[in-house]
Amino acid sequence: MKNKVLNDFDPRQFVSRLTTRPGVYRMLDGDGGILYVGKAANLKKRVGSYFGRRQESPKTRAMVRQVRDIEVTVTATEGEALLLESNLIKEYRPRYNVFFRDDKSYPYLYLDSGRDYPRLSFYRGARSGKGRYFGPYPSAGSARRTLNLVQKLFSIRQCDDSFFRNRSRPCLQYQIKRCSAPCVGYIEPEAYAEDVERAVLFLEGRNEEVIESLLTPMQQAADNLDYERAAHYRDQIASLRRIQGSQHITAPRGESDIIACRLQGGQACVQVFYLRGGRHLGNKAFFPRHSVGETPAAIITAFLTQYYLGEVGDRRIPPLIYTSHRPEDAPLLERLLAERAGTAVRLQHRPRGHAARWLDMAGENAVIALQQHLSRRQKYEERFEQLRELLEAEETIERVECFDISHTGGEATVASCVVFGAEGALKSDYRRFNIADIAAADDYAAMRQVIQRRYTRVRKEEGRLPDLILVDGGKGQVGAVRGVLAELQLADIPLLGVAKGPSRRPGLETLILSDGGRELRLPPATPVLHLIQEIRDEAHRFAIAGHRQRRQKKRGVSLLESIEGIGSKRRQQLIRHFGGLQGVERAGVEDLAKVSGINKNLAQKIYDTFHDQ
Repeated sequence: MKNKVLNDFDPRQFVSRLTTRPGVYRMLDGDGGILYVGKAANLKKRVGSYFGRRQESPKTRAMVRQVRDIEVTVTATEGEALLLESNLIKEYRPRYNVFFRDDKSYPYLYLDSGRDYPRLSFYRGARSGKGRYFGPYPSAGSARRTLNLVQKLFSIRQCDDSFFRNRSRPCLQYQIKRCSAPCVGYIEPEAYAEDVERAVLFLEGRNEEVIESLLTPMQQAADNLDYERAAHYRDQIASLRRIQGSQHITAPRGESDIIACRLQGGQACVQVFYLRGGRHLGNKAFFPRHSVGETPAAIITAFLTQYYLGEVGDRRIPPLIYTSHRPEDAPLLERLLAERAGTAVRLQHRPRGHAARWLDMAGENAVIALQQHLSRRQKYEERFEQLRELLEAEETIERVECFDISHTGGEATVASCVVFGAEGALKSDYRRFNIADIAAADDYAAMRQVIQRRYTRVRKEEGRLPDLILVDGGKGQVGAVRGVLAELQLADIPLLGVAKGPSRRPGLETLILSDGGRELRLPPATPVLHLIQEIRDEAHRFAIAGHRQRRQKKRGVSLLESIEGIGSKRRQQLIRHFGGLQGVERAGVEDLAKVSGINKNLAQKIYDTFHDQ
């Protein structure tokens, strides 16, 4: 429980006692909640500026009227204050600060060098291993597309070491010409090293050098009448030429990020383009939470500090960052970015040439993404209003939480909670619950447990309660949830059950209202039913993913042990043949049946065990 702040706060007296050293200040409301976090090179001067004269900004005037206390933290330098400010904003998310939701790690391609046959693989996490990291990529999809392209061009292996060491014959990747089968010696280490070198040049954007390195061996192969090898080099060159031709705009050389901000309808969008070695790796849109009246320059400043200087340790800082607006405290930001990157970093907001065209493109993409975001938000707002009318609720529905249970015959039961708001799915608010201490396959008990755990914690931590609770289930689940909500004094929250129809086909659901167990059936094309289905399906997907992870972790190697007809000898043969349990899981029925002692029926049983729903 937050302590009440006294309302006899005298700002002038407080400012008169403040130090002139750098630091961070936190403005508090009457309940002790943080309204705003700011940094200052001179605390006395900066905090005093809020109270010495009339503020021009309506946002600042509204905030100052609510201030009932101020806390300060003195730092040694203004740079330390900027870093502390960024961390406090991420921790407390004050309503008057610009806040970006982006705490996840970004994917890289990792070349694990230092061996005869290096591996190129998709990677997330701290960049602490020996080798080269390429990226970051804005999404897993863009990273995997690049990885597939490199495999197609240069046949670099992607398999893990245990799979690689235990091969006695080439895998499917060799059959489809995505790997040169170094695991069984189909390529010499020297030739493989040349392919790796060309792949590195390609990932660095040095396509012309790759093409030049291929011309000589192509001609030599042709002179030696090795036309198959010559055709292989010719196809590589042709593919590289096509890739170059698809780049309609030449990207700036080296590494850089292009950042553009656009405002519309009270919402901001920051679009980031990632350029590495003259290649466009992809782009990503961010929609910050901010108060009305923020300028693009202030939003970009907040983005730079939270995105590059936050606590996420695998965020790579390029030497050049182009911005659509000049950030506030640009020299200080450059210095801090350089300290974090270990090399000089420049911020440019008025580039010329190719960089200017890329910045214009980023701005256009920001406008398009913003329009789509506002349209999607309007769509959800309209459907939430239709949902309110359907339930005959007096209050506007702004937050919906949906629960689902997933298990296999009562094993590894997992419950999911997904959250939707006016902007769509709020994935940072999603939660999973491992269910324990109930009878196997007792969905009612599992639902009671997850509801009790979820809202006991929300009440204890004074979190936000939903305006509607959705449950994937019929009257039994609704009754179980209603009983728990009554115990927690939350019976006033509307509750809706979504029971599947007899054939389990979408559009045939029965909606069960908690007020007397009324049942509703809506026409399949009703927009509000589509909204309910979307939220229910997302809860189902999230629950199944959690259940599979828990089941796989629990079973481990024992998954093979649980199959009737698979003893220790056959288990060892399978693992040796496929290079590990993951190889067994990837194998098809026909591949499994090729292992000594495994017939077609047993192969089907193994396959079904690994791929059951």
